[in-house]
Amino acid sequence: MNSQKILVLRLSAVGDVIRTLPAVKALKEQVPSSSITWIVEEPSQAFLESQPEVDSVILFPRKRWTKGMKSLGTVWQTIREMRRFIAGLRKRKFDVVLDFHGILKSGLLSFLSGSRKRIGYDRSSTKEGNFLFSNLKVRLPKEKISRFERNFALLRGMGFEVRDVKYSLHIPPADREYVASFLESSAPPLNRPLIAIHPGTSIKALFKRWPPDQYARLADRLVRELSATVLFTWGAEELEWVESIRRQMKEPSLLGPKTESLTQLGEVYRQCDLYIGGDTGPMHVASLMGIPVVVIYGPTDPIENEPLGSHIKIRKEVGCNPCHNYPCKELLCVKAVSADDVFKATKEILSLTP
Repeated sequence: MNSQKILVLRLSAVGDVIRTLPAVKALKEQVPSSSITWIVEEPSQAFLESQPEVDSVILFPRKRWTKGMKSLGTVWQTIREMRRFIAGLRKRKFDVVLDFHGILKSGLLSFLSGSRKRIGYDRSSTKEGNFLFSNLKVRLPKEKISRFERNFALLRGMGFEVRDVKYSLHIPPADREYVASFLESSAPPLNRPLIAIHPGTSIKALFKRWPPDQYARLADRLVRELSATVLFTWGAEELEWVESIRRQMKEPSLLGPKTESLTQLGEVYRQCDLYIGGDTGPMHVASLMGIPVVVIYGPTDPIENEPLGSHIKIRKEVGCNPCHNYPCKELLCVKAVSADDVFKATKEILSLTP
């Protein structure tokens, strides 16, 4: 593997890209002379470009191509762009392709890259016939494992040892200064522990949101009983949800800064003593920043979506979870978790943190 050109495939979503990065870092540490190129969709492009383990990033413009193929006026232009994209891939002459994604799109990109060594998962661990495009296949353990461990398993299948991975996102100096300025200007002075709460989710995953009244009850207890400062983080389309929680609170709280990147968000969490929230991308960002995490699980699988590092998982079995019933209105699984459950876990993990 020395001095080889490696192509990494994990196209989306942002949370899955985040969970692939530690494996890529482990690979770079073991083969420091390698050159790593990553193909990814637009939401994760800037984030990956900020990480030193990734030597170059290639944008996979899926949305633009999909739109272009739907119109007779742009279909041939789109096809020509696709051909140039594939020609550019082949021109790079990658020695090895690592397909962490395991779907049809990533399999096609792996094959069309022209690389002679295409490594992916076996038939039982891929979708849409992806296994047909790799010529070196890695078999995963029979027991259920986390997405982090799934990615590490691809490296182990190549013969690398991956043990006790400790990983932190690289934070550009400008992002450190931005967050430092926000915290310094916060009034009144911040008490410790400084606890970050991220109550939102993407619009597509509303069924994972814990009720706002529970968040308000929990946050009030953290302030009153632990003398904590509660800092709410938020993303696009989540601000009103966060403000609805703060309006229900009786104690003061701090609204986190508007973050323009995952590295800015990571720096916010790096300054905190604990993260509390649901199964979301920000939860994985917090876990990679080395702070303990308390995760509230509802419909998602707590093993598959387990964070990296110190954490406590809170989940109640209600008979129908885990599931992927996105339009669910009952939400029994998230409603079954109480503020007392989360407060107890918070005290426990803080007592174990040096």
